[in-house]
Amino acid sequence: MTGSPVLLGVRHHGPGSARAVRRALEAYEPDIVLIEGPPEADALVALAGQDQMRPPVALLAYPTELTSRSRTAKTAATGGPVSAVATVAGPAAGAPDGSGAPDGSGQPGSDGAADDAGPSDPDARPHEPASRAAFWPFAEFSPEWQALRWAVGRGIPVRFCDQPAAQQFATVGGDLGAERDERRNPIVELAEAAGYPRPEDWWEDVVEQRLDVSLAGDDELSRALAPFEAIAEAMTEVRAAATPRTGSHATEEERREAHMRTALRAACRDFERVAVVCGAWHVPALTAPLPPAAQDARILRGVPKAKVSLTWVPWTHGRLASWRGYGAGVTSPGWYHHLFTTEDHTVARWFVQVAAVLRDEGLPVSSAHVIEGVRLAETLAVVRGRPMPGLPEITESVRAVLCDGDDLRVELVDRRLVVGDRLGAVPDDTPAVPLLRDVTATQKRLRLPAEALARDLDLDLRKDIDRDRSRLLHRLRVLGVDWGRPAPARRGSGTFWESWHLGWEPGFVVDLIEASGYGLTVAEAAGGRVREKAARSASLGEVTALVEQCLLADLPAALDDVLVALDARVALDTDVAHLLAALPPLARTVRYGDVRGTDLGALRSVTGGLVVRACVNLPGALTGLDDAAAREMRKHVDVAHTAIGLLAEAAQQDASSTSDGSGATVDRDDLRERWLNALDRAANRDDVPGLLAGRLTRLLFDAGRLDADEVGHRMALNLTVGVPPATAAAWVEGFLAGGGLLLVHDPRLLALVDGWLTAIPADVFVEVLPLLRRTFSQFAGPERRSIGERARALESGTPVAAPQAEADLDPARVALVVPTVSTLLGWTPVSEAEVTVR
Repeated sequence: MTGSPVLLGVRHHGPGSARAVRRALEAYEPDIVLIEGPPEADALVALAGQDQMRPPVALLAYPTELTSRSRTAKTAATGGPVSAVATVAGPAAGAPDGSGAPDGSGQPGSDGAADDAGPSDPDARPHEPASRAAFWPFAEFSPEWQALRWAVGRGIPVRFCDQPAAQQFATVGGDLGAERDERRNPIVELAEAAGYPRPEDWWEDVVEQRLDVSLAGDDELSRALAPFEAIAEAMTEVRAAATPRTGSHATEEERREAHMRTALRAACRDFERVAVVCGAWHVPALTAPLPPAAQDARILRGVPKAKVSLTWVPWTHGRLASWRGYGAGVTSPGWYHHLFTTEDHTVARWFVQVAAVLRDEGLPVSSAHVIEGVRLAETLAVVRGRPMPGLPEITESVRAVLCDGDDLRVELVDRRLVVGDRLGAVPDDTPAVPLLRDVTATQKRLRLPAEALARDLDLDLRKDIDRDRSRLLHRLRVLGVDWGRPAPARRGSGTFWESWHLGWEPGFVVDLIEASGYGLTVAEAAGGRVREKAARSASLGEVTALVEQCLLADLPAALDDVLVALDARVALDTDVAHLLAALPPLARTVRYGDVRGTDLGALRSVTGGLVVRACVNLPGALTGLDDAAAREMRKHVDVAHTAIGLLAEAAQQDASSTSDGSGATVDRDDLRERWLNALDRAANRDDVPGLLAGRLTRLLFDAGRLDADEVGHRMALNLTVGVPPATAAAWVEGFLAGGGLLLVHDPRLLALVDGWLTAIPADVFVEVLPLLRRTFSQFAGPERRSIGERARALESGTPVAAPQAEADLDPARVALVVPTVSTLLGWTPVSEAEVTVR
């Protein structure tokens, strides 16, 4: 038995395979262990034995150019940050003879495709879209992980024997990604022949759940290796009967197995007792007699290589459940973890956990539910001829007994237990780029751990720690790491409240590695990224969005550069729509600056110049527009009007002024006056579309610039017989957009609209009816009802009684609440003597 290597063919992420591998290694006691994986990771093997390394984890490989490319002027001047991750180029580190073979991992269309994933394909590959990185995930129940931990714990050498990851990125873009593998998975055919609708269930019943069964044999070693000998024999027959692969997929598989054989020959030369842990599919290709070494050398000759870096990164059960790469994703990692870590009463203990999850949600679940659920699952397994209840039987039992048929409860159990929220951890001394180390250290300092389970977080920006947390989340968003996504504030309406939805994904590590070319810390990298975006931005709106990002992320140095770019864009951009669209983020930025204590003098200067430029050009920009352009411009005017209102509100809290770009001082109250004057000039022009003219009149009326008499006069002019009905209808639509309370409370305006409607000829009324329906359909139901009642009263001549105000209010008691109400509404507080009850 010691004269030839022991081949342990496994299913990736199989709990039964994991137990059997550990048992076989204990019995065989090899001198070296070969594991399917990238040989560049040999230098990282020792880390797997540290106590801080907790699965699920993954080996990460990525092109070194992700960190070596210099993206900003600063990094260009300094040569860019140096990666702290072990880097390999050319022949793979740890390759026995220095030869290499291409690694197809990371390429779409490889063996990790969805229809070939899971237990039915022991040949699954690492995969990451766009080939930015490749991952090799390991869970507690992964056979490769158990072999790795067993060997490291006993000081036994470990080598990874698959193709080097250096080949993955050198061959990306080749034929493999574009060519579909037409070979049908032979395991699927075996499962169907056995009457199993899911290959997963067949593999569990026939292989996984029988690996722990004690078989007859002369000694412990024979009994431990017997299951793997049976698997090797079965896979030999399966491969012989399988349809051969063609094209690039055949070449890829040939190269992989040639490299495995090369590594196996080298290990056999150096060690007497060799154990190989690999996918069961590869076992026949590694079984003696092997083809000549020269034949494999020819297969591996001339394959291109790239410079890559590898490290360990945390992984999650959720990511493993959706994974389509190495070892294939398993849909129930939480269940497999339970199978591997639970020694007895597996089904009963699972139902206890299910009951705990449901009880945490306030659902009534008793011990009787658990007992009956276990009985039902076992009965279903007997009826279906399974050796023990599998996940399908357990899920059906949980749905019927513990969840009362409620699919929402079943989904809760699936999310919390079947998949799980387990997040792995790696040692502190794991190689990592400086940016990733800074993020990790900041998370610890702010007591904001990365967790796989999504959760909500409320921040009070008046507190130092919450303000720092907000900065970190905003800076990461600048770098494209959406660990936190802004949510509507749930605890208050003030600008000092922020709400976030947090959820960490392992792929964020790749984003951080890629972003490390911008700087060594989060602040430096975010600033460099913002500067690059500002230099490449093609529109004024993109630059104004960057201004807001700089303030939220607290990037004062980058903000200065962005403001310079913004000032240049404002001076060159003559499109009023662009100027108006740029105002809202700038106004919000000014308000956030008051909360975060940021100096916004330069921003106020740019904002003032932008408002002045927009006011000057607004009247001319509103003329000669068709219906579609007028509607789009109305949206810009509305948001700009709101933004200038925010600037006016900020003026009540800050007496500072802004510059109009020419050196003159422009107070923000004056900006509002300039804006209203521009609206008034445009509203009085005959060449402005009726939709815009009506809307501008409404904005002026709401701002107090026009009184009811003037509004009635303008409405009468636009609803006369000489104005085309379509134009008049558009004017009414613009004026009444947002609500019809004006018609409820002003009989004169209602009478004008009613008179205009009744005077429209019948043939023309059909043309304007869609406009009218669109206008009045936006009103709330009570508004439409009130308008109808008042219109009926106008026709009958019966006055409609107006709501009467309460006359018995106590001025002294009213005065007690006026200061609070004034503060809430943003009014200037009044004294008790000024309170008047009307």
